[in-house]
Amino acid sequence: MLNENESNESNLKAHLKTLHRSLSETEQVDEELQMLLRQLDGDIKQVLERRADQDLDANTYGLGSRTQELSARFTARHPNVATTLRELGNILSSMGI
Repeated sequence: MLNENESNESNLKAHLKTLHRSLSETEQVDEELQMLLRQLDGDIKQVLERRADQDLDANTYGLGSRTQELSARFTARHPNVATTLRELGNILSSMGI
């Protein structure tokens, strides 16, 4: 049986895949948002790796908030992407990231 951290990580990874799929199906995502999403994706992957190595520091926190901010920017033009980002933000927050 998975512990809570493994369950959260699995859920997070599934939502990241959903986000990538939503983005590939979304037309006209501006370059700035694409860059911010790529940066967020890389940061999340890095945090997951560091978490596995028990090597977290203060710089790893705040990803949940950043995800929520991106969600707000996507809400009007890309509601499906915004919903996935909100869910990612909630998962990250519940993980303390």
